[in-house]
Amino acid sequence: MNKKQQKLIDESLAILQALDFPRAQQNERSALTLLALLNLTPPKTWKDAEGPMIGIRAILDFCRSNYGKPYAENTRETFRRQTMHQFVAAGLVVENPDKPERPTNSPKWCYQIEPSALSFLRDHFKAKTWKSELASYLTKRAGLTSKYAMEREMLMVSVTIAEGRAIQLTPGKHSQLIKEIIEEFASRFAPGSKVLYAGDTGEKWGYFDKEGLLALGVEVDMHGKMPDVVLYYPAKNWLLLVEAVTSHGPVDGKRRSELAKLFSRCTAGVVYVTAFPTRAEMARYLGEISWETEVWVAEAPTHMIHFNGVRFLGPYD
Repeated sequence: MNKKQQKLIDESLAILQALDFPRAQQNERSALTLLALLNLTPPKTWKDAEGPMIGIRAILDFCRSNYGKPYAENTRETFRRQTMHQFVAAGLVVENPDKPERPTNSPKWCYQIEPSALSFLRDHFKAKTWKSELASYLTKRAGLTSKYAMEREMLMVSVTIAEGRAIQLTPGKHSQLIKEIIEEFASRFAPGSKVLYAGDTGEKWGYFDKEGLLALGVEVDMHGKMPDVVLYYPAKNWLLLVEAVTSHGPVDGKRRSELAKLFSRCTAGVVYVTAFPTRAEMARYLGEISWETEVWVAEAPTHMIHFNGVRFLGPYD
């Protein structure tokens, strides 16, 4: 690494310190991330800062190509969780400015330096006005952080899990399908059922009734891959394990075995269900769906498709 590269990294780190980021973000990784967000490479100066939309993959490429830092592919989650989440929370960065409702698991997920932060850094860092403008920016930032937090909250998908109770899931097709499973599928095919678990693309454990599962003999390993929705149907004493398919596959033979092992001690009868948003989506996976499972399609919510067996809907021994 040459002196010009190191100088920009050191200056970027000094900015993070001045903006009062926690020590966990005062490191080279976070400094390089800020430089990538501003598209700053030697021989550019801070007055040349830009505000491109950029994803985590592109940030890793930027570090390697422009600063000789070949971060491994498996560090993407570290960049996302240990740097970018904090940048977003502080109002320094905006998520998906072109499409705020973009689902978390979208390959097009991107970030952009917040416009007022861009102007502040471009116009005042390394200038005589830096100290006075820094104090002004820090004063305004609390309101900015609150503003973006409210905007993110407005985009959340509200899901009713019981009368008078709701949870908020990260926006996107997957969360919308989970909402339909709970509010449309359950009301028709498992009326009076109770939601014991609902996953979220943003936070894996979107809703988790640990005590409800323990009462059925199920102690879930936090590392176990849960189905997207778990419903307990007391009228039949059934536990319905529902996979919502928008990007990943259905309950195939392998997945059915995984779920059978995860819920092997359940005292209720276990029913395996795959939910699709449309029949066209179902057609893509038709050859993979396991026998002795059920299929529900959100666009035709009053119907079920039963894969083999003597019963329409129910557990198998």
